[in-house]
Amino acid sequence: MGSQQPIKSEDLAYIAGFLDGDGSIMVQVKNRKDTPRGWRLMFTICLYQDSLHSEPLLWMRERLGVGYMSNRTDHITELRINGYKAVQQILLQLQPFVKFKKKQTDIALRILSKVKGENISNLSRDIRLEIAEDIICLREENYRSHKRRYSSESLKSLLGFA
Repeated sequence: MGSQQPIKSEDLAYIAGFLDGDGSIMVQVKNRKDTPRGWRLMFTICLYQDSLHSEPLLWMRERLGVGYMSNRTDHITELRINGYKAVQQILLQLQPFVKFKKKQTDIALRILSKVKGENISNLSRDIRLEIAEDIICLREENYRSHKRRYSSESLKSLLGFA
């Protein structure tokens, strides 16, 4: 992460509370034409706020030293943090303070520890199956507002369990 100074624990507690209330932790399967598989896993922490009151998101981005902001058409501003290393590092820092998304945090960290930044094709069949089951478990814990792109069966198929 880009932050030079260690983040104060009270700042981490505030960010964790914000994540608990207005955030999400996602592991998504993203279509990619530039990979032999045609997809990749994308790790994301997303924090949401009404665009009229986006200052806390700017403050969090500054403290964490990573992420990008975007304004949606529904007047919501998002702070998105993507990538294996950044998401893992932030979740490890927030983990002691997270209350309501503890299960999602633990599942995402478990997936990250299995992936270890490796090409998923290089992982054993057993590890890939564990990852697929963890992604399904994480999705079940998260609120969803639209139809999922991949069913549990198609997700397992993508990871080599057809």
